[in-house]
Amino acid sequence: MLLCIDIGNTNTVFATFDGEKLGHSWRVKTDGRSTSDELGLMLRGLLAPDGVGVSGIAACSTVPAALRAVRGMLRRYYPDVPAVIVEPGTRTGVPMAIDNPKEAGSDRVVNTLAAYTLYGGPSIVVDFGTSTNFDVVGRRGEYLGGVLTAGIEVSVEALAARAAQLRRIELARPPRAIGKNTVECLQSGVVYGFAGQVDGIVRKVTEELGGSVNAVVATGGLASIVLGECQTITHHEPMLTLIGLRLVFQRNV
Repeated sequence: MLLCIDIGNTNTVFATFDGEKLGHSWRVKTDGRSTSDELGLMLRGLLAPDGVGVSGIAACSTVPAALRAVRGMLRRYYPDVPAVIVEPGTRTGVPMAIDNPKEAGSDRVVNTLAAYTLYGGPSIVVDFGTSTNFDVVGRRGEYLGGVLTAGIEVSVEALAARAAQLRRIELARPPRAIGKNTVECLQSGVVYGFAGQVDGIVRKVTEELGGSVNAVVATGGLASIVLGECQTITHHEPMLTLIGLRLVFQRNV
């Protein structure tokens, strides 16, 4: 089994693949203070109940401290297992058509590879995480750049922190657009506000791409919150980053 590890700012997702078939998946909280031993023991605990054997590992991270722990974990717990960590210099097959390729997050690069492989180009990936990332895929699979906005949870937490009479709420679809209480008002702003933001940005990017795209792909842990209200999303692939990691591993090992 190939083990893929996607370390984000808020959550870390593990998934196993048997060839192209997704096997198991787990989502845990990201902690940049975790040691390589803690990470290794947690992984063994997740894999043990189903007797999953690891024959390869592919990882990417937006958290430098967590990536150091992954390197240590690989050396100690999986020294004989082929491993690929996506970083500048890793062969991904994605041409980088931006000013400074080293600035692009590894997750955005593997999302580009996965979207182009699955849907062709031009395409747009909308990754709903700590930030909401819009990644633009060219006709030949090149990474053209994108858009970064504050994520859903970050925005809600900032509003609760700065407004004395507002509070954190459950991120759920409200029964109507016109809220009848504070919670419904906030939920309406989150769901319909972010859906409108996504549609507006996607339409602007599509216009710059010539007026049409093959696919607009939603991914990330928070996608389901606004997915039903977004008019421009054409596909939902929760495992897009992990599929990209599988593809990168195949290119390198």
